[in-house]
Amino acid sequence: MPGQLFENNYSYFSPVFAQTITPEKVAEEVYQQIPDFPLENNYISRETNQIAIENTLISRLVRYHQYTKSRPTTFRLDWKLTLADYLGKNETINDERYPGSSTLTQNPFISDRKIIQSLTMQQRNDLVNVLVSIYNPNVENKPQETPTQNPQNNNSSPTFVLPQPGGADLLLP
Repeated sequence: MPGQLFENNYSYFSPVFAQTITPEKVAEEVYQQIPDFPLENNYISRETNQIAIENTLISRLVRYHQYTKSRPTTFRLDWKLTLADYLGKNETINDERYPGSSTLTQNPFISDRKIIQSLTMQQRNDLVNVLVSIYNPNVENKPQETPTQNPQNNNSSPTFVLPQPGGADLLLP
């Protein structure tokens, strides 16, 4: 249950929690809400020479977003910019500064990028919504935008109003 995971009684929904939540805790919550999201936690730690289980794709994405790019965590647009970085459509990601490049025996950047690139737009939107809801729980999840038709005119062609002679004269002082 969100808010019950920590012995210090911080809740996912408190401002103090938003300031103290670690990338690993964010990742834990994301994987609870999107259980089929790739973990990618099979990399070896340079320090322990063992698998770094808590070093997941989501924890690295959060570290990149927060620490490498210093982007706010409460806005959808900023998370979408981060995903655009992974898609190669925004800023170039420096693989030498990528989270895990200095702490893991193999840099996970190329694999992480391929996984993000393989996600559908819906999966990326779901990820953004979950991340925003973790950091800013007071904002409702934005419903999936689907094109809607005007029910009053759904079978008719759009009508255009042509300008009348002398209409431009109405703009004169």
